[in-house]
Amino acid sequence: MSWDCGLRYMFSVSPALQQGGKCILHDKEDLSRLEMVQRLAKDGCRFLQNHSKGPERTSEPQSDEAVRLCLRERGHDVLVLQRVSSEQPALAASTRGGGREEARNRRYMVVSGTPEKILEHLLNDLMLDEEPGTTHGKESDTLVDDFLLTYPVFMSTSDLCQALLGHYCHKRHRGKEDRKEALERKQKLLHLVSQWMFLCRDFLREDEHVKLFMKTLYRYVLDDLYEHPALEKDVGELQKLYQLQRRHTVDEYSPQRKSRALFHQLSLKENWPQSRGAQRETKEVLCHVYITMDSYLSVRAHSGVVVNELVQAVAERMDVPQGELVLVDATYPGGRLLLQPQDRVFSSSLRPVGRLHVCRKDLGEVLNPFTGNSELQQRTACMLSLNTWDVAVALTDLDWTIFDSMHEQEIVYFTFSRHAGANRTTALELLLQRCNEVQLWVMTEVLLCPTLCKRVQLIKKFIKIAAHCKAQRNLNCFFAIIMGLNTAAVSRLSQTWEKIPGKFKKLFSELETVTDPSLNHKTYRDSFKKMKAPKIPFLPLLLKDITFVHEGNKTFHDNLVNFEKLHMIADMARLIRQCQKDHMGQCGNGITQKSSSEVRAYVDYLHIIDNQQTLFELSHRLEPRA
Repeated sequence: MSWDCGLRYMFSVSPALQQGGKCILHDKEDLSRLEMVQRLAKDGCRFLQNHSKGPERTSEPQSDEAVRLCLRERGHDVLVLQRVSSEQPALAASTRGGGREEARNRRYMVVSGTPEKILEHLLNDLMLDEEPGTTHGKESDTLVDDFLLTYPVFMSTSDLCQALLGHYCHKRHRGKEDRKEALERKQKLLHLVSQWMFLCRDFLREDEHVKLFMKTLYRYVLDDLYEHPALEKDVGELQKLYQLQRRHTVDEYSPQRKSRALFHQLSLKENWPQSRGAQRETKEVLCHVYITMDSYLSVRAHSGVVVNELVQAVAERMDVPQGELVLVDATYPGGRLLLQPQDRVFSSSLRPVGRLHVCRKDLGEVLNPFTGNSELQQRTACMLSLNTWDVAVALTDLDWTIFDSMHEQEIVYFTFSRHAGANRTTALELLLQRCNEVQLWVMTEVLLCPTLCKRVQLIKKFIKIAAHCKAQRNLNCFFAIIMGLNTAAVSRLSQTWEKIPGKFKKLFSELETVTDPSLNHKTYRDSFKKMKAPKIPFLPLLLKDITFVHEGNKTFHDNLVNFEKLHMIADMARLIRQCQKDHMGQCGNGITQKSSSEVRAYVDYLHIIDNQQTLFELSHRLEPRA
């Protein structure tokens, strides 16, 4: 049942107030404001349709799903709310009723609406006097979190800033408002802004609209201090969050303050406080340097690396004098651009300048890239000498460094393809790249091993490394190794697999079970749920889940934002935050451990063949078809 608040309604008062008492609202404008609807709901009122034909009658819905409140303005729907019980796990907005339990159990969740009305509902629903640990406190914060995580889908940051300033300045409110209500409205908005800044600061620090918004809001709050001294606490919070400094030309508590021109000189510090993604300040990247036409070294480097540093690292890894090598950019098939020693390898958006190749130089001329370096095929002895636990630790350390710098909003940007190329999904893309690299690395190592007995030892080592990654709660790398061993080019090596000892085959079978996709990856999901945080999930599966929700539900219904869909996506994106924190709710490094420098040097420079045809040719060369 959809209740149109633009029509005339009657409502029956809760029995706790007056048994059977009824009242009719005749003025349509009374119900054109969302706060009127919410106040009636908080007073325990049941909305009933006023039938013009026949006697008035009440109808009690059979279920919460049947009750929907629809707010209309100028003949168009602008907000749809649905009633849910407090016992239900659905995200709900509380409807306090002055201590009446019946009213407390009635909550209304946003189904759809315009961005402005959804924001207005959020602000009206916030309850500053609730304890953070209470049921409603958590649900209210979650509703705000949903909005702040997903707002880029339906409105720009500039529009959000303007809407927030409008609510603070009372531009969207009609009618009279007493002093207490005005203070509560301002405090609610400041609470929401504080949560926004804490949650999304990494994406907002360079936004000019946000900088102007912060200064303007801060000035407005200072102007309100005389009338609302209780805002002093919020001023301190703003200073802490925004790193704003103020100097006053007039005593802000002076009675004559209103008749004087007060100018607040604000300055915004460039060194924002570090947030959860502190690693974003010193970003690490994975640089692909091709050493043959179909294989590359994956080099772990900092985002500001220059050509000379990269060539030096590659030369050391390949055991070639640095002076013999140069770095070129393959601009087009057959074309190469020589890069200068001090050129930056990555742009400001952390994208490489192009496809990088390392080449030999002779008498000042650039020759073709390496076509077959025999030293690269003799690295099996080095791999077999490494401790499997240390290798897993080094792999997990790099994965965790990237994952810990990842923001859950990257999931939203990635899913909706918002701000492509604007450095919004760097960490997420890097982890996906790393997962693919580890899978190819496993294949490369096995297929470059020329002798049968050493291939058997290599596969045994990779099975143990996969088990260690799982024990270290790095499921992203664990999946990559298992998938690498299960690829056709490796799994077809029947002579090699026949030599694997039984206990390793059994262990591999148990690990394969975790990656089994049947029943929507039920085994993995159950296993991952039991693991304590911090932990690294298998990101491709998380993206698959979110894409399923995205493709299966419309983002807009009749020009209204489908907030039910955005809640589901935000709930999945929050998994990133939950996995980054330990059981105490703190972001820590409990998943990282120390590994030997020898192992780190090996893992930071993985040799990878990324051409599937080349990999299959190597596989058939090792074990030709019968």
